[in-house]
Amino acid sequence: MTDSVMTQTPVASGSQEFSWKWFLLSTQGRISRSDYWLRFFLPYLAITFVLLFIDMGLGSYDERSGYGLLSTIFLIAAIYPSIAITIKRWHDRDKSGWWVLINFVPLIGAIWALVENGFLKGTDGPNRFGPSRFASEQNLGEVFE
Repeated sequence: MTDSVMTQTPVASGSQEFSWKWFLLSTQGRISRSDYWLRFFLPYLAITFVLLFIDMGLGSYDERSGYGLLSTIFLIAAIYPSIAITIKRWHDRDKSGWWVLINFVPLIGAIWALVENGFLKGTDGPNRFGPSRFASEQNLGEVFE
């Protein structure tokens, strides 16, 4: 076991309080598919579309770029949290956060990332990035030996 895994605070859905600060800003730990879809991806899309409609109503929408003032501000502000959340999802798959760079491979990279992060289950139990987010899969004695 490495020191980083041994000193990492366990965070489990249902058994401990959820931290938005950790979820949005930290690159440490793991998140489940449900966290990825329900706390990040779907709200992110909804907020983007709502802001696009508000931009259209305010007249700040630019048809050439496809964005407006408010939606652009949101997208810029969401860059770091998007990367941090995606890194934690790669961690749940027991892969390095550097896999986030696969998005730069045209077409195939985005499809690969969507399948890996959105549809494939994370590793059962603890892995090198920390304990599982599911309390039923946690064996903290295994992680903190």
